[in-house]
Amino acid sequence: MRIAYICADPGVPVFGQKGCSIHVQEVIRALLRQGAEVDLFATRLGGEPAADLASVKVHPLPHIPKVDRAVRERVALAANPDLRLQLELAGSFDLVYERYSLWSFSAMEYARSVGIPGLLEVNAPLIEEQVKHRGLVDRKGAEWVARRAFRAATSLIAVSAEVKTYLQSFVWDNTSRNSGSDASTSNNASCDRPIYVIPNGVNPERFPANPTPALPPRSSYFTVGFVGTLKPWHGLPILIEAFDQLHQRHPDTRLLIVGDGPEREKLVTDVNQRKLQSAVHFAGAIAPDQVPRWLASMQVAVAPYPAQPDFYFSPLKVYEYMAAGLPIVASQIGQLTDLIEDGTTGLLCPAGDSSALAAALERVRRSPDWGKQLGQAARQTVMRHYTWDAIVHHLLQLAHLPASHLSANLLAGATP
Repeated sequence: MRIAYICADPGVPVFGQKGCSIHVQEVIRALLRQGAEVDLFATRLGGEPAADLASVKVHPLPHIPKVDRAVRERVALAANPDLRLQLELAGSFDLVYERYSLWSFSAMEYARSVGIPGLLEVNAPLIEEQVKHRGLVDRKGAEWVARRAFRAATSLIAVSAEVKTYLQSFVWDNTSRNSGSDASTSNNASCDRPIYVIPNGVNPERFPANPTPALPPRSSYFTVGFVGTLKPWHGLPILIEAFDQLHQRHPDTRLLIVGDGPEREKLVTDVNQRKLQSAVHFAGAIAPDQVPRWLASMQVAVAPYPAQPDFYFSPLKVYEYMAAGLPIVASQIGQLTDLIEDGTTGLLCPAGDSSALAAALERVRRSPDWGKQLGQAARQTVMRHYTWDAIVHHLLQLAHLPASHLSANLLAGATP
C-alpha cells in the first residue's frame, strides 16, 4: 500500500514543533504502523525527520519566498504544475492524502485523473482565517482553488463539526473564474462530496504513565499550565487574569506557559505589570518529545479560549492534556463541549470569563484527589477513542484500503 501525503502549506513546517506539524507527523506515523509506504510532498520541511520517520521518501515542493503578499500568492498558485509532475514521476499510489492549503489543487485532481481515492483533510476555514489574521490579496483566486480541490476529492475530512458546517455552506458557484474542471454546477450549489468529521488524537507511546517532570517537583506549589503557540485566539490574557486572581488568594500557586509565538512580548508585559514575575514561568518553544515532561510539571492544564462565534478548532493540546492524565479546565466552546464531560473528564467554564476560570482552578486546587480522578478519566477516554491509529484506521476504510484490526474503538461521529 503506497500513499502520497501532501502538505503544500508554507505555514506548516512538517518536521517542526507546531501543533500542525505534530498533526502531520502523527498521521504519517500511524500510516507507517499500518504497513503503508509513505511519500511526503511538502513545501516547508522545518528540520530533519525523526528517526522513526526515516523511511518516508521526501519530495520537496517549490519554496515560497517571503516577498510581497500578492507575489507570494501567485508563486504558491504556480506551484501546482510542479506538484502534479512530481506525483506523476513518483510512480503509482493507492491513495493521495492532502492537508488542505490555500493554493493547492493539483494533488486531488491528479488522484481523480488516475482513478485512486483522494482524501482532503480540512483543518480550518483557511480563506476566512487568512483574511482575518494575515491578509489575503486574491480572495477570488483562493475560492477558485478551494472549489477545484473540494470537487476533485473523493471525500472531505473535517476536524470538527464547525469545519463541516463551513464546508457545507461554502459558496460553490462557478461565476468568479472558469475552474477548468468537468464538473458542472449551478450557482450556490451545495457540496456534493461526503464530509466526515474526524477530530485530532494522540499517540499513546508519547504519553507514558509517569514521565519525569521537566521542572523539579515542588510539593508546596500548585502549578497551572498551558502548552501551545502564543497566538491571540488561544486566550492567554484571560489565563493570566484568572491566575492573578487565584494567586492573590493563594500565593503557593505558579503558572507555567510552554510555547512561543507572536503574543509573547505582550504577555510578558502583562505579567510584569501585575508583578507576577516570580510566579509565572515562560518555558519557550520545546521539542514535541518533551511535551509529556512539561505536562508532568503541572497539576492542572488550561485551554482558555476566548468567546468567538467561529470556533472551529480541534485543539491538539487538549487531547494531549487528557493523555497526560491531567485535570483540565477549558472554555465551554465548540468541539470542547463534546470532548470534555463537565465534572467527569474535566471542567468547562464560560469562554472569556476569567473569574469563572479562576474559580474552576481553585476547585481543582482545593480537591487534589478529585482532580486526579478527573485526569485519569480523561486519559482513559482519549486512549480508548482518540488515538492516531484509530483515526488512520478509519481514513483507510474511507479510501477502501486494507487496515489492520485494532483494539481501539473507532471515533464517534466520524460519519457523513
